[in-house]
Amino acid sequence: MNAGFVAELAVIVACLAAGGLLKGATGAGAPILAIPALAAVFDVRFAVIVMLVPNLCTNLWQAIRFRAHVLDWTFMLPLLLGGTVGAALGTMALKAFDPNLLSLGVAIAVLFYVAMRISRPHWSLPMGPARWLSAPAGLLAGLLQGGAGLSAPVSITFLNALRMPRESFIATISSLFVAFSVVQIAIASTNGLIRDNEIFYSLFALVPVSLAMPLGARLAHRVSPLALDRVILAILAVLAAKLLVEALF
Repeated sequence: MNAGFVAELAVIVACLAAGGLLKGATGAGAPILAIPALAAVFDVRFAVIVMLVPNLCTNLWQAIRFRAHVLDWTFMLPLLLGGTVGAALGTMALKAFDPNLLSLGVAIAVLFYVAMRISRPHWSLPMGPARWLSAPAGLLAGLLQGGAGLSAPVSITFLNALRMPRESFIATISSLFVAFSVVQIAIASTNGLIRDNEIFYSLFALVPVSLAMPLGARLAHRVSPLALDRVILAILAVLAAKLLVEALF
């Protein structure tokens, strides 16, 4: 086992563990931190592929566990259909677009997410308009998830604005992420997007994410939610700035 491979593996584990800590501490999801970190070290395509299996398994478990709290299907069906189409188009963009362009997309998405969290932390959306917006929101979230591995600027912002109970939020967003993951895996595996032994990286990624999640949950009890949120946003802003500089220069 050469030193380069060991170093590469160590970086991957660190990025995934950071994502697991975030998921355990906030419930927001490992990709929010893991994707920008992996993309900053490697590239967006690799980051998206590595997170396929962890995304599918963790969100499928949550969707099943909280299935009784999922929102009604007049809202969910357009959201899932839009998300499925968006994820398919976004995943195909991984093969069609230049890596620097995809890195730029991730950077912009992360910066938009950070700006939204800071500028409108208490933004809310009534369910009536949300039903009409569910399909386009799902489509845009799917495009970001497929092409950048990071739908949070749309998916989390949109669903958080509904101010639903925690159980309903988890059931709804986990169902959406499962739909994303199934589409991404199907398209990536049939279009040559998964290279060499990358599927094994993705399977292995379950380990650091799963082990870090309980640590994140403990951390959340010792640090104030506001302080933790600000630290996470600062890390994301730095990662986005790095991606932005590398993509443009």
